Amino acid sequence: MNKQYDPKSIEKEIYCFWEKNNFFKPTNDKNKKNFCIIMPPPNITGSLHLGHAFQQTIMDILIRYNRMRGKNTLWKIGTDHAGIATQTIVERELYSKDSKITRQYLGRKSFVNEIWKWKKQSHDQISSQIRRLGSSVDWSSERFSLDKGMKIAVRKSFIFLYERKLIYKKKCLSNWDSKLKTVISDLEINNKSIKGKMWYLKYFFVPEEKQILKKKYLVVATTRPETLFGDTAIAVNPDDKRYKKYVGKKVFIPLTKRVISIISDKRIDIKKGTGCVKITPAHDFMDYEIAVSHNLPLINIFTLEGRTCNIANVYDVKGKKIKVSNSYIPEKFRNLDKNLARKKIIIEIQKNNLLEDIKYYEYTVPVGDRSNVIIEPILTNQWYLKTDKLSKIAIDAVKKEKIQFIPSQYKKLYFSWMNNIKDWCISRQLWWGHRIPIWYDKKNNIYTGYNEKDVREKYNLSNKLYLFQDKDVLDTWFSSALWSFASLGWPNSSAELDNFHPTNVLVSGFDIIFFWIARMIMLTMYFIKNKENVPQVPFKKVYITGLIRDESGEKMSKSKGNVIDPIDMIDGISLNDLIIKRTKKLLKSNLLEKITELTKKEFPYGIKGVGTDALRFTCTALASMNREINWDMNRLYGYKNFCNKLWNASKFIFFHIKNLENNYDKKNFLSVIDKWIISEFYTTVKLFTQALKTYRFDIAANLIYDFIWNQFCDWYLEFSKITIKYGSKEDKIGNFQTLIKVLESILRLSHPIIPFITESIWIKVKKILKLSPRSIMISNFPKFNSIKIDEKSTLYVSYIKKIISIIRKVRFSMKLSKNVLISVMFYNPNDCIKSIIKEHKNYIFNMLGIKSIKILFSNKNIPISIKKNIDNTEIIIPITGLIDKNLELSATKIKLKKIELKIEKIKSQLKNKNFLLYAPLIIVKKNKKILSLLKIERNDLLNYKKLVLKI
Repeated sequence: MNKQYDPKSIEKEIYCFWEKNNFFKPTNDKNKKNFCIIMPPPNITGSLHLGHAFQQTIMDILIRYNRMRGKNTLWKIGTDHAGIATQTIVERELYSKDSKITRQYLGRKSFVNEIWKWKKQSHDQISSQIRRLGSSVDWSSERFSLDKGMKIAVRKSFIFLYERKLIYKKKCLSNWDSKLKTVISDLEINNKSIKGKMWYLKYFFVPEEKQILKKKYLVVATTRPETLFGDTAIAVNPDDKRYKKYVGKKVFIPLTKRVISIISDKRIDIKKGTGCVKITPAHDFMDYEIAVSHNLPLINIFTLEGRTCNIANVYDVKGKKIKVSNSYIPEKFRNLDKNLARKKIIIEIQKNNLLEDIKYYEYTVPVGDRSNVIIEPILTNQWYLKTDKLSKIAIDAVKKEKIQFIPSQYKKLYFSWMNNIKDWCISRQLWWGHRIPIWYDKKNNIYTGYNEKDVREKYNLSNKLYLFQDKDVLDTWFSSALWSFASLGWPNSSAELDNFHPTNVLVSGFDIIFFWIARMIMLTMYFIKNKENVPQVPFKKVYITGLIRDESGEKMSKSKGNVIDPIDMIDGISLNDLIIKRTKKLLKSNLLEKITELTKKEFPYGIKGVGTDALRFTCTALASMNREINWDMNRLYGYKNFCNKLWNASKFIFFHIKNLENNYDKKNFLSVIDKWIISEFYTTVKLFTQALKTYRFDIAANLIYDFIWNQFCDWYLEFSKITIKYGSKEDKIGNFQTLIKVLESILRLSHPIIPFITESIWIKVKKILKLSPRSIMISNFPKFNSIKIDEKSTLYVSYIKKIISIIRKVRFSMKLSKNVLISVMFYNPNDCIKSIIKEHKNYIFNMLGIKSIKILFSNKNIPISIKKNIDNTEIIIPITGLIDKNLELSATKIKLKKIELKIEKIKSQLKNKNFLLYAPLIIVKKNKKILSLLKIERNDLLNYKKLVLKI
């Protein structure tokens, strides 16, 4: 073995060894149980982030664990075409070049070809990262959401749903992103709070109403005066006594002679504004619902580019166009950007004395999560999928626990959305994606098919009949919703689909429960049935991970400059390169200085590479059931030290057993420590297996850490050194057998979490023990064996450890060097301690520098001593002649003074009302605990001082 643990020197070579030997492929042995995980396909929009590394670590642990348990395993890998995101990135890159090329200039075919070129480059980067993370995915069956098989699956599913009237086309209100030039879903919108103005406009009654009511106008409050030309009514709440008498009356729209009626509707908030609301159904979702209820016309006054129309388009509530002679928009307000239209309208309203008041107002606006522009509700023709029938089956599957959510609280989130689900808008106005398999003739007759040839054959159409395909593509989430079964070969029959569907577990984030998980359940259960025609679920369990945040609890984002590339933690990166990476391609130049300073503060020396295993161990240890998880660089470096510890322990074992290779299969004497470590190992196996079954990866990591670092390395190896130095030949052979066999078992137990270092060491152990598997990853995972649990040795060693720990602590507190031998007495020892002193005192003698051990049956005439207690057994350590009285008193005085200052500081904090009121509860509890420990330490020092004074 190399002198130092160097991840770079082993990781790439080992992964190539695994991949070359096809260890990741399923065996398809019919005598084995099947286990499958479908990886959520990463978007091809760039490199993987820390969240990907976190989730892929969890998935790989489950895959490796089940593979080692003898199951036929498949971890299905694939990438997603990510429609909007990919098209936006490629458009930006093309335009940023000197030529300033736009997609419109290139045309659809050439532009899509450019994306395919970019996709290959991005895919190569992503697959390289996945390999670096040690993910044991089946590369031979990799899929892409726009590959030939997926195109067939998507078209078949669309046609099937359309022909069963579950897909329909309709003109209705949708979220329009004027920058991306496409409709987007509610789930792709962030509600942003802004401070703006509320304009109070005068809507004058028509002359005859004015005479009857003896009132000139109503005042309507609005934050969007630019939409007033699309008004079709004024609405008030029927319970609003102020306006009851005005319902049914008519008013003029400001700046026009167009007349609209006053209606009543329960949805109007009496307390908001004036209680009178202008209804503009073509540009507001609530107004649209009111218009449908009252059969009001829908007047669209904006173009898809966010400008006012020359002539407004008017429709009925079913989306049918109404022929009108009126343009609805005065000439001076036509073809204007909507923001400029607002300014001009307000100027004109003020000029005509139609403005009652202006108030500053805080309200929320919908903003596109990708474009960061305000989303405009607008009437467009879109394709929709009916969800009522599909959602009922999907809800029932979770209620009956055919699908289990882990943690279970995420079921509530799932139900809350599914119980209020709306029809899904599945079309997008993009060029990159699955083209909608619909063709039209000049009369707008609709035909469905896989391609134009199929359409003509299916409908018996002449080749002379002109056909053109729908220009829109499907929402990326539509193809993603088919992923669990289409990626396994559907609609064709395949061994993968037969063997691995339903899949066993889906590992995902809570942020895509609606986008992906719910939709996947709906469509899978509609399309996939078993032999009895019962709908199949896509997966049996859904494990929801927390969201990885930075160390301060902030969400990681490029704009904040706090994103960490997992590869930079594996390989390391200089401060300068990290700054360049974080500030490259910033959309806002003013963030450059801020991100640079943040990076310098956070990583003054860059990031030191720790290797993949340390990164994976950190991810595992942080994988609690919490919704949000703060990343911890200190733990990352700590787990690198853990890997070093395992490496060095293995080196120690190999060094000492190299001359005893022929004795491993012989039955030899096992000492109390050998029996103890074997017992501890199998206890750990039991708890570790239980932790994985319950998806408590954090507990599993802690169990491995504690056993390897504390029990095996800190205790068993130290005990073994005594045997190696002082033991008989039989003792040594038994010890060496235990060392190598427990090490081999440790490597198999740890392999799912830290695959590289365990494979590297195991290959060497394999030669010594003459093991047959070609790789640790296809060896057997350790099984709990109750016969190996030795309670007596566990009890004995627990006492030995307690005795050693107490005496070490005393020696440390007295600053006694190893050369100073001490005496130890045991007063009133229990039977177990008596046996230890009689049979196993060599460990206590040789690990602690002890000149004598005595058992006392009387506590009279005991010299001045430090006394400690273990289960009513008193450990007595005489101190006369071991210390300098004056030096000890002086040192104790200094220690007491420091402790008193700390105690007073914390007491002062805990008395401070503001601290108790505003400090996080966890900090308050932590301070109280520290105070308690300081008081114990103070008490111990005072007792020690009294003892020293007696000398």
